[in-house]
Amino acid sequence: MRMRSVVGLLGVAALLTGCSGPGNEDAPNVPPLVSVPTTETPTPTETPSSPATAKVADTLCTRVNPTVVQTTLGVPVVEIQTKQVPADFGFPTYDVCELGLSTSPGAAVLRMERSLVVATKSSLDAEQKAYAASKGEAAKPVALGDGGFGTSRFVVFLFRDRLIKVSGPPATLAKYVVLGQEVVRQAPGLPDAPLSIARPECERGTSAAAKVMGAPAVFRRDSETSAGDLVCGWITEKGVLYTTARHVTDAEALMAPIRKAPTSQPVPLGDEGYIDTVTGRGTIRVGTTKIVDLVPLGIPHPDPDQMATFALTIAGRYTH
Repeated sequence: MRMRSVVGLLGVAALLTGCSGPGNEDAPNVPPLVSVPTTETPTPTETPSSPATAKVADTLCTRVNPTVVQTTLGVPVVEIQTKQVPADFGFPTYDVCELGLSTSPGAAVLRMERSLVVATKSSLDAEQKAYAASKGEAAKPVALGDGGFGTSRFVVFLFRDRLIKVSGPPATLAKYVVLGQEVVRQAPGLPDAPLSIARPECERGTSAAAKVMGAPAVFRRDSETSAGDLVCGWITEKGVLYTTARHVTDAEALMAPIRKAPTSQPVPLGDEGYIDTVTGRGTIRVGTTKIVDLVPLGIPHPDPDQMATFALTIAGRYTH
């Protein structure tokens, strides 16, 4: 993945070297419950004006101080990932940017996410409830922004009218609170997210997507995966519909339970495809190593025939 060093982008002096890995406990040891005012200085860390810098979108990743990230997590380098990262689709849907934490390919990254739709305390409560249902590491409350929660791998908090999530390699909750504090310092004045980031390849599915969702999309989020597969996303305040693909070792084995499910309605796409008549989710196998997913979220009783029509309009972008 092509990356541009924060050193070059932000004009920061040479980053510290020789730090230990993410488990280093020498980073600032701030207790989880530390009050952080929401009226910090609205001016972010300044970025030099240059043609190279102008090409990088103004995100949380370009604003945070890389030295704070480096010393907190004990990593050898902090680099801005310049390639667009697919949105984190769900409730809420987040825009995502990433900071690379090593020069090695496929190494750990720090993800910074900001919700598209206006969020409230109820949004935060719903996010915490959803995380609790995953039965992962027990979350603890954190006093960031207008309140939040976190573990040794992330913090999620409400800042003014958006939810913000910071996640990455294993560390400690205290360290993620430090990173959250840095986000709070730099987030004021961040531009509103654009309503549409759309690709022509996804446009053929827009009308069919609106019928599935019951309304035209308020936000569009199209991109591609790290493997180069298309991602198409339509988002309203109440629902999400997105398409993507994943590469697996044995696609036929993964399709077996879907093939046998009584709620699976076959569709003539790829080497085999199905729409679930209850959830509306579409799954298409392409060869032996590729699965295409068409996922409706928050849409009550999605019509399987409308989902099948949607699948027919967009699947060709994944199967040819």
